[in-house]
Amino acid sequence: MRILVTGSRGFVGKNLVVRLGELAGFEVLRFDRDDVLSTLVDKVRQADAIVHLAGENRPKDEADFARGNAYLTNALCVAVQTSGRKIPIILASSIQVQLSNPYGQSKRAAEQAVEQLATDTDNPAVIYRLPNVFGKWCKPNYNSVVATFCYNIANDLPIQINDSSTRLRLVYVDDVVSEFLRALESISDGVRWSEVTPEYTITLGELAAQIEAFKNCRSNLISERVGTGLVRALYATYISYLPPSRFAYDLPRYGDERGVFVEMLKTSDSGQFSYFTAHPGVTRGEHYHHSKTEKFLVIRGSARFGFRHIVTNETFEVLTSGDMPQIVETAPGWAHDITNVGKEEMIVMLWANEIFDHDHTDTIRCKV
Repeated sequence: MRILVTGSRGFVGKNLVVRLGELAGFEVLRFDRDDVLSTLVDKVRQADAIVHLAGENRPKDEADFARGNAYLTNALCVAVQTSGRKIPIILASSIQVQLSNPYGQSKRAAEQAVEQLATDTDNPAVIYRLPNVFGKWCKPNYNSVVATFCYNIANDLPIQINDSSTRLRLVYVDDVVSEFLRALESISDGVRWSEVTPEYTITLGELAAQIEAFKNCRSNLISERVGTGLVRALYATYISYLPPSRFAYDLPRYGDERGVFVEMLKTSDSGQFSYFTAHPGVTRGEHYHHSKTEKFLVIRGSARFGFRHIVTNETFEVLTSGDMPQIVETAPGWAHDITNVGKEEMIVMLWANEIFDHDHTDTIRCKV
């Protein structure tokens, strides 16, 4: 299936072209700003479907709104009609069509050209009035405040907020591309209006605070809730603007004669991750907790975990090593220790269900 992508070098276009390249059965035809308009007719003739992303949103000359949005879309529709075939069109429009500014007016004129083509020929078309789209490869300091905030904060540059209560409507570029791919599989004759889901809302102040929190997690080690929804998408976007020189960052390292201890990652409500080492024959731990629990995973070396119930004096022992992935979990009220019983340095991953609090450690020294 040959997909003509206009504006293939733009923000959404880059993401779409990459995704199409990951799928079998698609060939991408491109039409971009530097291409001669006369070549559009030939590319339309070759296409099985069109995703029309090209347009102007911040030209130096206001007249370019009409040329880049209305005129180009009309030329595209004429090329489809003169091809004598029905060629499905996906049009990326904007919620700004509801505003009486030159950009909104030009995008509404583009919609009308596609609507007229569908009315005259029953050509399949889907029109999306997109809110603010954000994600990797969006140009900062151009048309996306998310890109601007992410780029500036990632590079230690200031940001400007005129009204922190201003509310934004956002869609994530991966969701936009996924929706376009779904539409390509099911476009029917005539025009259809559709939307990208999920759509998120956030104020400028909340957006800035969230991105600042992403930056701060490298120093306080406390991760934001980056696994789902808007925060996941914003975090992926923020990370994409880090310069390669900042892909790595250092962690505090605490060492003594027993080995080293390094905290890696903390969460606000699900504990923290660390690792430690121990030289042969070294015992670590020797304490108990009232509420805190831990999970240990020996990555390298051999370990003996010792346990003793602090009331009944019942004892228990677990032998494990890096050769067999096994979690050893500590229980409140049981003193525990871990001894390197091998001949090489032991490395152990550790998860605790709470962040270590120097004022309330819930760690009581006690021999096993």
